[in-house]
Amino acid sequence: QDRNERKPLIPHPNPDSKPTNGAERNSASLPSARTDEQALLSSILIKTAQNIIDVSAADSQGMEQHEYMDKARQYSTRLAVLSNSLSQKKPAPLPSLTSQPHQVLASDPVLYSDIQQVSKIAAYAYSAISQIKVDAKEELVVQFAIP
Repeated sequence: QDRNERKPLIPHPNPDSKPTNGAERNSASLPSARTDEQALLSSILIKTAQNIIDVSAADSQGMEQHEYMDKARQYSTRLAVLSNSLSQKKPAPLPSLTSQPHQVLASDPVLYSDIQQVSKIAAYAYSAISQIKVDAKEELVVQFAIP
């Protein structure tokens, strides 16, 4: 079984030669840059496949079909329990500013002078906040004398 775990998932395209990496390319055997890129990508794919151990394939050798069916039943039961618990936890609805939005929409529009006044107050507030400055009196971080 250990031998099968180290078996590459993707066989090497040319078993007589060892896989190339970026430093071991032979420019005489590769006629174009596209072939060179393909060889490099192929070597990366082969190295990745050699470093992957297929756990699902190793697990399948010792299980009978009824054991698979039992596990599938257990997983579906757990999934049903989890999905039921998630469906009961519905997110809170968005807050509503009014219970009767049709009355708000049907009411008279806001006067332009009120909008100007709110805009003017907001501009004053922005100006005041932008002029706030912190005057540092002492350092915030001080070193303790550790003997």
